[in-house]
Amino acid sequence: METSLVFFSQLIMCEPKAKTIFKLIHGSGKEETSKEAKIRVSPEEAIKWGESFDKLLSHKDGLETFTRFLKTEFSEENIEFWIACEDFKKSKDPQQIIRKAKAIYEKFIQNDAPQEVNLDFHTKEIISKSITQPTLQSFDVAQSRVYQLMEQDSYMRFLKSDIYLDLTKGRSQRPTNLRRRSRSFTYNEFQDAKSDVAIWL
Repeated sequence: METSLVFFSQLIMCEPKAKTIFKLIHGSGKEETSKEAKIRVSPEEAIKWGESFDKLLSHKDGLETFTRFLKTEFSEENIEFWIACEDFKKSKDPQQIIRKAKAIYEKFIQNDAPQEVNLDFHTKEIISKSITQPTLQSFDVAQSRVYQLMEQDSYMRFLKSDIYLDLTKGRSQRPTNLRRRSRSFTYNEFQDAKSDVAIWL
């Protein structure tokens, strides 16, 4: 009986980390089903998106469809960063430029940003040094690199995806089920949790 109580106590103490490991391995257990409005576009228009990446992004529905596709790959930060940069370049007021630049930097550029995009050290360093006195060109290099990454990688997969092919053939859109990954669970936390769980075995 005493052994059982000790074991139960250990389980209670380790419960938070145990849940974290379970979620890491099996997902949250809750699938996010897209409830977004259906995109209505003719097959002819959808086919044009396959002519170039620029044509896809320049079309409102094309941009929305591509964004939904990236969400299924957990890489929507790339297109969201690109959109944020496009909006930033339209800024006119100096204070607005500073405010938006800071927001973009904190959300997409700085280390451990909530939606950090994949940029080389040199590019990030240049932005970091200029963020206190930003210009409308502050993110041009970074935006170009992310654009090229999407064009050469994600766009190619998008053209082969069911999301895109269904539109080109006039088929009804299929529901998109997503499993969200956690960006807050670090390697060190995993090692700590794994050590604690070892006492169960």
